Amino acid sequence: MADPARAAKLAQRIKVVVAEALGRKVKDPRLEGVTVTDARVTNDLQHATVYYTVFGDETAHADAAKGLEKAKGVLRQEVGRNITVRLTPTLEFVADQIPVVASNLEELLREARKRDAEVAALAATAKHAGEADPYKSDAPEDVDIDEDDFDEEDIDLAGDDDIDEDANKDADSSK
Repeated sequence: MADPARAAKLAQRIKVVVAEALGRKVKDPRLEGVTVTDARVTNDLQHATVYYTVFGDETAHADAAKGLEKAKGVLRQEVGRNITVRLTPTLEFVADQIPVVASNLEELLREARKRDAEVAALAATAKHAGEADPYKSDAPEDVDIDEDDFDEEDIDLAGDDDIDEDANKDADSSK
């Protein structure tokens, strides 16, 4: 098993070699819009996966896949000449989905910005649901209320007086 750092370096080198070979060695018109985006090598250095994108529509993608499959031998031979490993890794070409995912993500971000702008516009013209001061009191504003103004006798916190009167009435009526 090879060192992961060595595998990463080899993958970078394979990426460069394949990209250069597509431009210089391979003369297939189906591969004109192909861009090599990444390469990955297994830890045993026996298999390399090359990721690519194609500028164009679905037919261009299908044509590029066929062209890369046809040119796989030439590209592997070129990789073998330009890297220093005992065995040349096999090549597998995979269409890179990052541009598609990125465009979908960009569309979602655009939609989020649009909704944020709508909410900001609504918030700018919004008013409070109730009064400006929700803690309004019935007392006139010019009257100051102090705690010293109230006696304990004035405040019936438990409402005991009403209960006692009702109990006395019930007791009197039962006699």
